[in-house]
Amino acid sequence: MTSPAVDHVVDTHLHLWDLTVSEYAWLPKGSELHATFTADSARAELTEAGVSTAILVQAEDSEADTEFMLAQASAHDWITGVVGWVRLDDPGTATRQLDRWQEHPALRGIRHLVHDDPRDDFLALPAVRRSLGLLAERGLPFDVPDAWPRHLAGVAELAAALPELTIVVDHLGKPPRGRPGYDAWRAALREVAARPNTVAKVSGLQVAGEPLTVAALRPVVDTALELFGPSRLMYGGDWPMTVPFGGYQPTWRVLAELIGELSPDERASIAHGTASAVYGVPEPVR
Repeated sequence: MTSPAVDHVVDTHLHLWDLTVSEYAWLPKGSELHATFTADSARAELTEAGVSTAILVQAEDSEADTEFMLAQASAHDWITGVVGWVRLDDPGTATRQLDRWQEHPALRGIRHLVHDDPRDDFLALPAVRRSLGLLAERGLPFDVPDAWPRHLAGVAELAAALPELTIVVDHLGKPPRGRPGYDAWRAALREVAARPNTVAKVSGLQVAGEPLTVAALRPVVDTALELFGPSRLMYGGDWPMTVPFGGYQPTWRVLAELIGELSPDERASIAHGTASAVYGVPEPVR
């Protein structure tokens, strides 16, 4: 299956990184991921899957990474958006960075690697809340990666405190498939989904040692559909993080089959409609 029975698919979660731009300190040295992943390689993967366009998402809390992604968006018209980074714990710096990044039409949102930040209360810090208020004022959504287990409850609290801010839960909060805490993750995600200003990405569901099959992912995807509904979900491939799990195509085939079981309108929401509503990427011309 190359497409979930829709003619336009936006991959809302694609990474590129270049080891000449940064070391990306979190990359495991000597691993498959410790390499440069280019726009041309990504485009080949998307084309094989029948995916039309993609949004680049930051892979490092740095200006260099955001500058790199915006440059890639300028060079490749299939890149329809960039989720960059600003220093959220310093509202003055965040303001200056936002002013700079928003000169580029590709900027669609902001993200911080909360799972790598040592502060468990990062999302509740007064300075961070002020900066997130700036995002809301500017109409920029906020992506939260790998929120489980440290930050998923904080996402619900943040959504309640800043109802004008659109919050994107990357990777469904990173469910611990086959691990302790699955029921607790589901309960925490329910609290997040109860806030109307939250949406989620069906992405990044790979877990080391656990199968990546339709049967294995069905309970997670069913939970996402139950809690958010298709109109608040969007597809993300999470390449090249999927490389150790077989690459783009195996993950895409599994998610495409699950999405393909839905009604045409539901499929369209996850494939491109929610991405358009949240990130402002163009809808297909009909």
